[in-house]
Amino acid sequence: VAYNPWGFLRGEAELWRYGGGSSSGQPRAFSQPSPWAWVDVSQLQAAAPLHPVAVQCQEAQVVVTVHRDLFGTGRLVRAVDLTLGSAACPPAVWSAAESTVTFVAGLHECGSTLRVTPDALVYSTSLNYNPVLTGNPVIIRTSPAVVPIECHYPRRDNVSSHGVKPTWVPFHSTLSSEEKLPFSLRLMSDDWSAERGSTIFQLGEVLHFQAGVNTENHAPLRLFVDSCVATTAPDGSSSPQYAFIDFSGCLVDGQLDDVTSTFISPRPRQDVLQFAVDAFRFAGDSSNLIYITCHLKVSLADQAPDPLNKACSFNKASNLWVPVEGTRDICSCCEMRSCDLARHSRWLHAPSRWQGGRVRRELPSQLDPSVKEADVVVGPLFIHSWRDHPVRRTPLRG
Repeated sequence: VAYNPWGFLRGEAELWRYGGGSSSGQPRAFSQPSPWAWVDVSQLQAAAPLHPVAVQCQEAQVVVTVHRDLFGTGRLVRAVDLTLGSAACPPAVWSAAESTVTFVAGLHECGSTLRVTPDALVYSTSLNYNPVLTGNPVIIRTSPAVVPIECHYPRRDNVSSHGVKPTWVPFHSTLSSEEKLPFSLRLMSDDWSAERGSTIFQLGEVLHFQAGVNTENHAPLRLFVDSCVATTAPDGSSSPQYAFIDFSGCLVDGQLDDVTSTFISPRPRQDVLQFAVDAFRFAGDSSNLIYITCHLKVSLADQAPDPLNKACSFNKASNLWVPVEGTRDICSCCEMRSCDLARHSRWLHAPSRWQGGRVRRELPSQLDPSVKEADVVVGPLFIHSWRDHPVRRTPLRG
């Protein structure tokens, strides 16, 4: 098996290596659903039993630890001669007294590249050793080397690590806790019949989202999508960003020319809300990845929709904002681009009863807002165009 001299935890990442008694000359792998790393050290021809390069594939970054006895000869290479990726990023942690050098870089940093397979997102980079000639320039005692590195992120499994909140979710996100309502946001097929089995889209296609909430043990609730923002990272507050639903339920993306984005009316159920958005990506972003963060909330189903609890789409034919339910005046603040002064939503305080006299639980307004609203995330979604290089769909090696 691959030997990890620095004792990294299994489950964080697994190490592939060439050689090690493999008669085929192909890398070995540990089969597991968490992210794993592949490292090709064939250029190093290491004589030492210790593996000179160890990689941790984390949720948003890669950590590369390099033993300075890179070639197994007992001679330590200089840390300044080691860089990461085509951008030649310097080490994050090193000192002359240490025998290891550590690089820490975001998955999209240091010139890394992304390819998509049916089973995984594969981020590729390299450890570069470029020794600066010293002493007599006529002779050399060491040669450059490149160590290819890959991080594989399964597309059908959750990724997590110790003490870190997962940021990769399999096509949809569900938030739930003992006291919070279980909100969900799912990427659906074009006919809304099932969850979509892929997160790869072509510009010109339509993204179909279905937001929902499990109302078990609660009074009937109506779900609203308060806002949705697209980003290039899992953090909804990161930059760049694009808010396509805003102002407490206004699908503002639908106002743009040649865009068909809209809420779907009527709803399939009061606790479900569907919306369709024309595919887009961020200009100048080579990764072509987007994350969608939506803020979901509920009101009691028998409460009339109002400016703070609404789902409004822009109808280009009539040049008017139209609600999924309720009167048109609740959408007037969408045109003004401000719903902050709208009246607060109404919550019932007295418990109502099921038929047969059983008491059901209500959501009084004095409860913490986190009980009746939550942020959910979908992504990453890969958006490409016909001018891009074709998406590679080759199977994983192994």
